[in-house]
Amino acid sequence: MGVVTSIQIGRAAPLGPEGVLSGFVKRAVTGPVQVTATGIVGDEQADLSVHGGPEKAVYAYAASRYGLWRAAFPQHEALLVPGGLGENLTIAGCDETSVCLDDIVRIGSCVLQVSQPRQPCFKFALRFDDPGMPRAMVRNGYCGWYYRVLQPGQLAPDDALSLEERPLPQWPIDRVNRSIVQHRGSPEEKREFASLRRATHRD
Repeated sequence: MGVVTSIQIGRAAPLGPEGVLSGFVKRAVTGPVQVTATGIVGDEQADLSVHGGPEKAVYAYAASRYGLWRAAFPQHEALLVPGGLGENLTIAGCDETSVCLDDIVRIGSCVLQVSQPRQPCFKFALRFDDPGMPRAMVRNGYCGWYYRVLQPGQLAPDDALSLEERPLPQWPIDRVNRSIVQHRGSPEEKREFASLRRATHRD
């Protein structure tokens, strides 16, 4: 299921020319971190209505996607490094095609569950001073995924991901993104996804 190559945390701070408060900019940490039901200790989000909280406690991103971003946006190469897209966990060995909605994984002593893909907001554009960046994420589907925390604990760089359960193999993150975020799903797909949300009472 992959390996954690780096871990990032950050405090909310002014972002962009208007000084919008955001936790987008994060710094790498080298040692183990403590993970609670609402995220990694020391990490912070500015607007809990759209970021953070139990359903978006930990944001993960595929390390392999960074090379694709740098090829598409060479002018932002200096920022397109692990943690540059605001993720807490940069993970090698898996991506949106191999991670499924509701996957349960063990990392270190934590048990996490995939809750949803990321949907980029205007702060993504502010970070890069480029309105094309969030549009590109929606278009290319290189969105990463959020975890909810089922069992708090510790995790560290170089920890491997162990897949504990895969209840929805038919719903990889790239399908969720394509069908729901990009609005390209068939009516049947959208009804199926809506029924899943009703059954689990999750956003």
